[in-house]
Amino acid sequence: MSVTCGCVIKIMEKLAPISLALDWDNVGLQMGSPNEKVRKILVTLDITTDVVDEAVEMGADMIVAHHPLIFKPLDRIRSDTHIGSNLSKLVKNDIQVYVAHTNLDRSAEGVSHHLAKALGLNNLEVLDAGGPKLYKIVVFVPKGYEDSIRDAMGKAGAGWIGNYSHCTYQVAGTGTFKPLAGADPFIGSTGELEKVEEYRLETIVPQHFKKQVLKAMMEAHPYEEVAHDIYPLGNKQWNTGLGILGYLGAPMTLEDFANKVKDELDIGYLKIVGLPQEQVQKVAVCGGSGGNLISLAKDCGAHVYLTGDVGYHEALDAREMGLNIVDAGHNATEKLIIPALKHYLREELRGEDVIINTSKIDTNPWDTI
Repeated sequence: MSVTCGCVIKIMEKLAPISLALDWDNVGLQMGSPNEKVRKILVTLDITTDVVDEAVEMGADMIVAHHPLIFKPLDRIRSDTHIGSNLSKLVKNDIQVYVAHTNLDRSAEGVSHHLAKALGLNNLEVLDAGGPKLYKIVVFVPKGYEDSIRDAMGKAGAGWIGNYSHCTYQVAGTGTFKPLAGADPFIGSTGELEKVEEYRLETIVPQHFKKQVLKAMMEAHPYEEVAHDIYPLGNKQWNTGLGILGYLGAPMTLEDFANKVKDELDIGYLKIVGLPQEQVQKVAVCGGSGGNLISLAKDCGAHVYLTGDVGYHEALDAREMGLNIVDAGHNATEKLIIPALKHYLREELRGEDVIINTSKIDTNPWDTI
């Protein structure tokens, strides 16, 4: 079976559903067609001129990136600008571009999750829980069809709670209806009131699966007119959101923790807020720019917060509230996701004739002197 760009998109959106992306973000397929065949994929954090040239030299059919190539709407594309030149090269070489940004940040197996794993944190939980809007779907099913309809809805994405699938609740009751002229009833006769033994079957579904779950439900249901209800829910998904909270195996000083971060992220420098000899064990992490979660990290009882791009005033606030900060930079706190994505795609495409490479370009724009 030949792999298409659309196949890769489905695999990526199983890991990081589009519905997890923040409203201001621009994610998904940014260039190309889902129908294009894909034999070579380049995985990268950023799409820079050097990365585009690398993709061309590799003969890549598709780039999978974390940061968007196109963030804001373009009013012109000029080849004498870096963005226009890169877009022209991508079009000329028929390279598809797919982006998973804040949806990957908020994924259950996303950026911060891999950062926490690299540091050996345990007892992990989401720092700022959130996720796609959830709905409860209730459908009324004639006795004998409850299992097949439950299975169809479950396979379409309904009833997933944590590590459990096909989660439903059912209760028996009696349904009534009177077929009118023009009806083609599965049970009963025109003009006669029917009383049927039925089950109320209910389950939950995230917004991005709602359409396909309803389609599967309708196709599996024997009735001409399917009685069902859809309720929006206020529940938050416990395993998706921004940042991770966890614990070191044993307390250590802030200085030792900072050195551990440097070793694990393979960086030569970082910045800290706090006393180097202060003991830390409960750790909050957020890959990328996480300064806006400082107050939440403090409220959750973190001893230290690891992130990147902390602003001057955010650092002042952290010091005032007594929260230790380790700022290892945007690039360093996110780059672990790139080999993780390569591994994920390779496992999902096992047996397919697809080459998957990670970019060799260091896209971090910062140097120290």
